[in-house]
Amino acid sequence: MGNYFTVNMEENFKRNQDFITEMNTIKIERQVQIRKQMRDRLVALEIAKARELFFCYRSLPYKRKLISLLPMVPLTFVVAYQADLAYGNKIHRILVEAEHIMQFEQELLALPLGIPTAASIDLGRMQKDESKKLHPLLPQT
Repeated sequence: MGNYFTVNMEENFKRNQDFITEMNTIKIERQVQIRKQMRDRLVALEIAKARELFFCYRSLPYKRKLISLLPMVPLTFVVAYQADLAYGNKIHRILVEAEHIMQFEQELLALPLGIPTAASIDLGRMQKDESKKLHPLLPQT
């Protein structure tokens, strides 16, 4: 009889572990999906900003006299860049370059002082609390 309970407890423990693993997997997949959707929205927002800025630059010659636009000739490069960003394949070239950096130039992506650890975060929090105690009237950052 005791052996039956031990086996049953082991089966329940195994089922609970499997359930927890499955829930953690779902949680991670949801976080990844949320971050992807947020990134997509931010990229779309940046493209929309580029297009709006391009419309602004493009409308200048129609609203002013041609002679007053002469000092703006150097801005043609800015307008061309903005047009390429908004309607050309500049975004694709930027993505290709970003992928190249991530694959072959990882050292450029390193964080100063490395990845934050729980200990370094706690130390910073304690230093901030100590600073509040020593200088309560100073604004905290």
